[in-house]
Amino acid sequence: MTTPATARWAAEPVRRVAWGTFAAFLGAFAVFESVKYGLPTTAAAVAFLAVPFVFRTNRVAQSALLPLAVLIGYAFFTPVAMPPMFTAGLGWLTGVAVLRAARRG
Repeated sequence: MTTPATARWAAEPVRRVAWGTFAAFLGAFAVFESVKYGLPTTAAAVAFLAVPFVFRTNRVAQSALLPLAVLIGYAFFTPVAMPPMFTAGLGWLTGVAVLRAARRG
């Protein structure tokens, strides 16, 4: 019979691989957008990539909900003429995914 703690421990490698794969996808997407739109988007992606690492003690900065809200807000409520906001959300979510893949988030 497995306990909840044993089941969680057994699922941990799968969870880490999933977060790592998601981080690689988000990073590639951020690079694509940065190349497509230029320096302002690259600066936004790099600056917001650092948010989860700089604010290590802040749970809000390491939550995946805020960057998701930024991406969804951009998709539905912002003119398409502001790609740095989108790449900022991508960079932030990439940082969160990297921390979770490394079991630090």
